[in-house]
Amino acid sequence: MTAPVAPVVPAPGSQAGDAEGFTLLDRPTAAPRERPRSTDRPSVPAASAPADAPGSTAAAPEDTGWYQPSVASAMPYEFPSTGSVRLLPSPGRGTGSRSPGVGRPSASGSPARPAPPWRASTKPAAPTTPAAPTTPAAAEPAATAIPPATVTPIMAPPPVASRPAAPAPPVARPVVVDLFGRHTRSYAAENSGQRIAILQAGCTMAEDLGTDALRAAGVRLAVSMIDEDSEVTRAAVAHQGMHEAILGDLRTVPLPPRAYDIVQCSSLLGRIENAELVLDRLSGAVKPGGLLLLRVRDRDSAAGFLDRCLPGLARRFIWRKRQPGEPGPHAAVYERVASARGIQAYATAHGLVIAERAVLGGLAGGLPRGPYGYLAAQKLVAWLSRGRLTPAHEDVLYVIRKPEDRFARII
Repeated sequence: MTAPVAPVVPAPGSQAGDAEGFTLLDRPTAAPRERPRSTDRPSVPAASAPADAPGSTAAAPEDTGWYQPSVASAMPYEFPSTGSVRLLPSPGRGTGSRSPGVGRPSASGSPARPAPPWRASTKPAAPTTPAAPTTPAAAEPAATAIPPATVTPIMAPPPVASRPAAPAPPVARPVVVDLFGRHTRSYAAENSGQRIAILQAGCTMAEDLGTDALRAAGVRLAVSMIDEDSEVTRAAVAHQGMHEAILGDLRTVPLPPRAYDIVQCSSLLGRIENAELVLDRLSGAVKPGGLLLLRVRDRDSAAGFLDRCLPGLARRFIWRKRQPGEPGPHAAVYERVASARGIQAYATAHGLVIAERAVLGGLAGGLPRGPYGYLAAQKLVAWLSRGRLTPAHEDVLYVIRKPEDRFARII
């Protein structure tokens, strides 16, 4: 015999039991903690329930003044918190809608600062179906229409204009300032406090190296002058009052090796014989790390061709027009080394470094104007030679540095 079962009385706040006599208690009265809604992501209608289903509500996106693009653009915007860059289209080119007040100047007169890009929210129109939202991009082809929920920031490379351009190859340019004097001052500054020994070969045609200004600045200089022994050179030395110049045979005149910081050779190689042997002796007299300054009338120029082919009367007429009052002209020998290609080949073969190159005369200018028709004659010679002789220049200037290590090269 079993004991009688007491009737179950429903507890307060509970629901009625089912047919079996069980009761279903209510949930706890305390409301569960809801997760705060993040504003970092745009609010999108749930894809699992249609917008027109009963009991479903489509929350309207927050109006932050930004519109979400569907295509990439090249206008960068910076993230203030992370420092990264996000690309958004320029105003009026995005596919979303834009708030009226975005981009307008504030009351203070400065443009209003846009909202942070991470607060961008999609603003599609009320969709009829989840698969076909009614946005302005619906009229575009399907290839460019992207659902707003799948749009992600696109990182693009910086604009091409901001990339550094490739360096242009060095070209010969006309001399605007004193090329040799500038490098002489630079060398004196590099060797401040030391005695600078200078040799001027071809002293009757040598340019001014600014030695007076260097002496006034306190630089200790020792300048020597040497030239070939010829009738024109002796007259030029007497005319210019060079009492310390040495005239002789440059192939045998004593030149101590590695004794000079700077050796200048101006308009000498084109008027002497055995020019390459003389150049060997001059370059050997330069200290390691010193400078060899060369000025050569280019044998392959139209002016060099006229200088060695015109008769003596015509050469004297051109000389008097360009250098009035000075004895001349000098002899025109023009061996192969007395050319731009010859100097380039010599420097390469002897391990010398060409620091700078410039041109004078001809179309480049920089020299006193010759007689009327002289430049036209150079152009005519260049045309008749089919470009083998150039009217672009007459003289070529080189600043050559002797490496401190005889095996050093610059690639």
